[in-house]
Amino acid sequence: MSARGWIVWVVGVIAYTAAVLQRTSLGVAGIDAAHRFHAPAGIVASFVVLQLLVYAGLQVPVGIALDRFGTRRMVTIGAAMMAVGQLLMATADDVPTGMAARVLVGAGDAMTFGSVIRLVPSWFPPGQVPLFTQLTGLLGQAGQVLAAIPLSALLHGPGWTVAFGTAAALAAASCLLSATLLRDAPPGAATAAPTERPPVLRQVSAVLRHPGTRLGLWTHWVTGFAPMVFAMMWGVPYLVQGEGLSPQTASGLLTLFVVLGLGIGPVLGLLTQRHPLRRSNLALTVAACNILPWVTVLLWPGRAPMWLLVVLVVGLATGGPGSSIGFDFARTFNPSHRLGAATGVVIMGAFTGALLAILGIGLVLDATSSGGRYTLHDFRLAMAVQLPVFAIGLVGLYRCRWLARRRWREEEGVEIPTWSEALSREFGPWLERGLRRGSRAR
Repeated sequence: MSARGWIVWVVGVIAYTAAVLQRTSLGVAGIDAAHRFHAPAGIVASFVVLQLLVYAGLQVPVGIALDRFGTRRMVTIGAAMMAVGQLLMATADDVPTGMAARVLVGAGDAMTFGSVIRLVPSWFPPGQVPLFTQLTGLLGQAGQVLAAIPLSALLHGPGWTVAFGTAAALAAASCLLSATLLRDAPPGAATAAPTERPPVLRQVSAVLRHPGTRLGLWTHWVTGFAPMVFAMMWGVPYLVQGEGLSPQTASGLLTLFVVLGLGIGPVLGLLTQRHPLRRSNLALTVAACNILPWVTVLLWPGRAPMWLLVVLVVGLATGGPGSSIGFDFARTFNPSHRLGAATGVVIMGAFTGALLAILGIGLVLDATSSGGRYTLHDFRLAMAVQLPVFAIGLVGLYRCRWLARRRWREEEGVEIPTWSEALSREFGPWLERGLRRGSRAR
């Protein structure tokens, strides 16, 4: 790839990293926000729910706009909206203003990831797309680290206004970089967009009708929602108030969660690239890594030992990288002129599941707790809300996988090999050579 392509990709990653910083900035300021807005913790938590609702609700409209206007415009506009939102948050001292600020941040954030992901197939060879899709998502998670360490230090040092003002300045810098350096495609690249654009409803209908798009959505749902619930809202409260860990230990586990994702992502990207006909099995493996540790922790008698909580964090760390498999389904099952809308549909998966789980966990905690004091029993009942959300995702994934494979077979003549056939192709020649060597030795 050309040097220009690398510059474009790096700027895209910077834009996404800045967006993740804005997205998670309130997570490190929950207690401070409650004091600043003179509001109970439940009201402050509703800021996150509102932000997720805006993010998920805008994915399809943003995807359609992305197909029409391109990555550079969408990322630039999104960064500008986040800068305005964070500047408003820096000066806000009442709940309505704070919520308006989070709406702007959620809307700007919604324009960023899908747009940056759209750059990858435009600038990289097809064989490298799964790997660089993973790297884009994972490198962007450095924004969580920036929120947890430097932004938190500013918050507890110079104070609220300086911290959120700095976040606004970073979003503005990202806006400037995107406007000047991003390009949607290499010069002279052919576009697959039709000469006459279809009506919006027809375009959305075409994207949703394809079972491959829905397979991407359910893949994103079942692999990505639980890590999101853990990182954005309920992970630290559960570990501290439920499992009795110190805040420092809980923060260490959250840092481990982010670091592990950086290592797991490239592995999953390479496996997706090497075994494209087994992507759904890879997604199901990731889902199992999320579900089984949670079931074990929730059924454990008494507080879970530290080793089991580490296993839980390791399992959840596979979810973020695993959710990127959904984008590969969107890419391979849709024409390029509908890729933005298809990516938007896929992104709705984990965010919709996370929204349902976050709301459900909060409702159960309110119903079971006494005076806002949460016990381990309360948290276990609440965190079990994730299990039916997992079940919904698994049913959707299996159903759409069957439909996608049937359509693929009918339209492309592609037959998915059985596991025995796949293993025979992979290891058969190696075993045959080994047997021949053994015969000669005898």
